[in-house]
Amino acid sequence: MKLRLKLKTMNLVKKPAPPQNIKATYSGGTLTVTVNDNGGSLTLTSKLSVPSGNGPFPVIIGMNSNTGSLSASQFSGFIQVPFNHDQCAQYSMNGQKNTNAPFYRMYPNLRQAGDYIAWSWGISRLIDGLELVKNQIHADMNHIGVTGCSYAGKMALFGGAFDERVALTIPQESGGGGINSWRVSDTIGNVEKIDNTNYSWFMQALKNNFNGKASRLPYDHHELIAMVAPRAFYTMGNPDYEWLGDKSGYTSAMAAYEVWKAMGVEDRFGFNFVGGHMHCSAHNSQVSDVNKFIDKFLRGKNTNTSNILNSTVKNDYDSWISAWKGHKIDTSSGSVSQPTTTKRTTTKPTTAKPTSQPSSGSCWATKLGYPCCKSTKIVVETDANGRWGLENNNWCGIVETSCWASKLGYKCCSSKCPQEVYLDNDGSWAVENNNWCGITKKC
Repeated sequence: MKLRLKLKTMNLVKKPAPPQNIKATYSGGTLTVTVNDNGGSLTLTSKLSVPSGNGPFPVIIGMNSNTGSLSASQFSGFIQVPFNHDQCAQYSMNGQKNTNAPFYRMYPNLRQAGDYIAWSWGISRLIDGLELVKNQIHADMNHIGVTGCSYAGKMALFGGAFDERVALTIPQESGGGGINSWRVSDTIGNVEKIDNTNYSWFMQALKNNFNGKASRLPYDHHELIAMVAPRAFYTMGNPDYEWLGDKSGYTSAMAAYEVWKAMGVEDRFGFNFVGGHMHCSAHNSQVSDVNKFIDKFLRGKNTNTSNILNSTVKNDYDSWISAWKGHKIDTSSGSVSQPTTTKRTTTKPTTAKPTSQPSSGSCWATKLGYPCCKSTKIVVETDANGRWGLENNNWCGIVETSCWASKLGYKCCSSKCPQEVYLDNDGSWAVENNNWCGITKKC
């Protein structure tokens, strides 16, 4: 989406593309993911907690523990996946980056990048590994959540923002550099700001170029939150701890909420900023609220998550967003894809149904009652069937006459019915001979 492109092109965050060679095994309760890319190799391991039975089981990826700082009981019946971030980039509190860490050895051109992009890359590689062994562990890959608290809350936010396979993102007490707006934080006192955050976590250029100049930033973290949309997002704060800067978090969250409102999916967004508990120990009201999001977006229950916007912290957010709030996005033309929190169906949404008869020939979309595109090659949505475009406000299937993946530096799959491993805005991906390939035709 455009927000992701904006963050990438500003060179503030740069996440490498999916590696061309990745293998995964599950043995003795441990998932092992081996990545070979850019002339280097990296191995991630995670001791999974897998329920007994045939599933399918939703997945929760916790930062540094099975379920982050939330209780394991909240994720009963889940495959619980701890992400051990030091296997990518070594955690540091003194601002000194270990450029000999595995991620930076594999991508030496990114040694000036912040650790959060290394860690979000690692989360994506764990998801790749889960995809490869999903049948063995009965994983429901349509229902993946990420969660963490404090600096690990930032990690969960980046992980969810930069991987659209994550159905629910739960950053807890993430503070500055997480959900907080750098601009707002500059106005509210002793909180984490550009001049005092940890510069092993963030790119040094952020401090060099914008210390004392937050208003000149080409982006802010309400946009980082908005990268999760239209998927589900729930965040928690703790105003008892001044350093967390919850006035900034609240303002940023209310700004980001406008994106979900514009898309007409407000029930996929929520927060709870309330004190009376220790750092990273959720208040009872927060547990109650987040459980509703877990039930709806990970367990698939029919739970009401509308208007869960609870905060004892208030700030004049309206003055920050008045120039652009209230915008509405026209979803009738398919500009907002179906949420990944529900399994994709074999037919397109009922909105903007085609008025013309399906075209003749071998067009794959005719089997679903839709024509193939006559002229457009612009991909509006990609799902399990193929790549969809719009002509005259009607859905049409895009027929590939050449290998679309070659433009991205990859081959297209040669097998007749390749198994989909990864789906993104470019298309559907499989693995052949331990290398990524683009799927041009599905069975």
